[in-house]
Amino acid sequence: MNLNEYSGFDGLGLAELVARREVSPRELAQAAAAAIEKVNPAIGAVVETYADRIEGLHETALGDGPFRGAPFLIKDVFGHEKGRRIEFGSRLCRGMIATADTNMMVLLRRAGVNNLGRSAAPEFSMAATTESELYGNCSTPWKKGYSAGGSSGGASAAVAAGIVPLAHSSDIGGSIRIPAAMCGVVGFKPSRMRVSLGPVVDEVGWGWSINFVQTRTMRDAAAMLDAISIPAPGDPFVIPKPAESYAALTERAPRPLRIGIVLDKMMGVTPDPEIVSAVHGVGETLAKLGHHVELATVTTGGVDLSRVSRDLFFFDFDNRLDGYGRRSGLKPGPDTLEPTIWSIYQRAKEITPSRFTAAWSDANTARRSLGAFFESFDIWLAPTTPGVAAPWGHFGLSRPDVDFDNIGEKIFAPVTQYTLAHNLLGTPAISLPLAMHSSGLPIGVQLAGRPADDHVVLQVARLLEQAMPWAGRTPPLHVGRM
Repeated sequence: MNLNEYSGFDGLGLAELVARREVSPRELAQAAAAAIEKVNPAIGAVVETYADRIEGLHETALGDGPFRGAPFLIKDVFGHEKGRRIEFGSRLCRGMIATADTNMMVLLRRAGVNNLGRSAAPEFSMAATTESELYGNCSTPWKKGYSAGGSSGGASAAVAAGIVPLAHSSDIGGSIRIPAAMCGVVGFKPSRMRVSLGPVVDEVGWGWSINFVQTRTMRDAAAMLDAISIPAPGDPFVIPKPAESYAALTERAPRPLRIGIVLDKMMGVTPDPEIVSAVHGVGETLAKLGHHVELATVTTGGVDLSRVSRDLFFFDFDNRLDGYGRRSGLKPGPDTLEPTIWSIYQRAKEITPSRFTAAWSDANTARRSLGAFFESFDIWLAPTTPGVAAPWGHFGLSRPDVDFDNIGEKIFAPVTQYTLAHNLLGTPAISLPLAMHSSGLPIGVQLAGRPADDHVVLQVARLLEQAMPWAGRTPPLHVGRM
């Protein structure tokens, strides 16, 4: 199988070839390895490969699920696989080994994917770009030297460049959807607790974080949600799930929906006019498909989301890093942490329990205020990001002028303005590559639904995949074009 053929299939497509014995899982792994060798030097998406999952692959060890044999990458943040390195994109954690599988990893294995390496992530996933001192910078395949987004930038870049058809990602403030927008792929954030975060941790980011995958197609996203949205014993919450599979429901058109276009500057950032135009274009398409679409507004109830997320995310952050240091044998400091993270580590000690609970109360106020949107609408339509990918250096953690006090203003707000609300709300949200910018970079448009209405979001996304197809777009830094 040559790389043009290989990169033309999604995950289910490759698994179907395996099932028909037209190709073996080892041959697919070898194709992925060749793709990494060809394109990764230009984009920096993959930081480690596993020889025993490529040339040394024992095919009988693969699960027999719907993705059997499809090459896959695990993100270097909470993508724990027992016995493999997990470094959180940080020099502090260099060489650290995971001591247990996550529940998600067990389910991914059953789904049949062949996890053959790690994708790049910024330090502790605390940036909306994938740039790090440990492994360097990850580029969007659409323009060398421009951000792939973050924190799942390595995953998105690898999928967009044709290295793998799907890859693990995680999202605490937009980290699935932002890189999907900047790399031109599908990035779905399921509802809160749809995917188990156990057994070592549960409500990561105090309930704001969720794991899933980056894909190129809606059918891959739906089938993977079926595969890994299985509650595990001891999970703190189990949320409602439809009786039918997500794969089946996604192929069914939704009932006529009330769709609100949200363009409010929730964090004070003016969106790019071309992105605003793209969102309106999607609204027009949905209206033609029989849905009611109108401009809507939302409010945080006067709450500063940058400040609240900072005081929640970084409460006890210093103790977390001290724990990693004990495991790695290193100490937090300016030689093991990037400047912004070093500042956060030091200032996190000042976040008292009373300050944390005050932030928690403010988050509740904002959640209820933002959630009022769904009293009038079924779908929240917005940009994924206020702008397209920026050159390296704008939103990374090595900027000397960014610290604990201004990280929200300088790094979070310009990228997370439209994504963060859905982590707070716990709502399912997806970024779709529905337009291109005049700069040659992709534009992501975001859809979100009520909590637990993952199937509705997937149905609308599938409608748009059919009405505004993106499958024909291939970036310059792609295995089929280099």
